[in-house]
Order: sequence, then structure tokens, then C-alpha cells
Amino acid sequence: MAVQLDAVLMEILACPAPDHGTLEAGTPGDPEAQALTCRDCGRIYPVEDGIPVLLLDEAVQADGDGTQGPAR
Repeated sequence: MAVQLDAVLMEILACPAPDHGTLEAGTPGDPEAQALTCRDCGRIYPVEDGIPVLLLDEAVQADGDGTQGPAR
């Protein structure tokens, strides 16, 4: 099941990385994943119990093939 967050909240949330990109639900390889992906840098942030964990230390980087690797 895809991430279910309020539409207004999704407009406000942004990646905490220096480039501050907007976030979208899911991951490149799994649009139903419980995660948010930065549209600019590709970092993936987990959503735990409906709460986005927007910490750079918790992020993973999407690889070019849509899989996940450690954030750089």
C-alpha cells in the first residue's frame, strides 16, 4: 500500500539535503513502498507508522536501476 499522507503536508515536506527538493511517495523501483523519494537528489526516506523519517542519516540513495544503496 502506498504512503498515505495529507496532500497539504506533501506540499510542505522537502528533502533535508542542501538542495531541498520536493518529495514524492514511493521509490523509483516500487511506487507502493512506505517511503518518500526526493525528486532532485534521489534520496529515499522511510515512512514508519505513517510518520516520514526525514533524517539524512536514515536516507538511502536510489541507484540508477531503481534499487537502493547507501546515501552518498
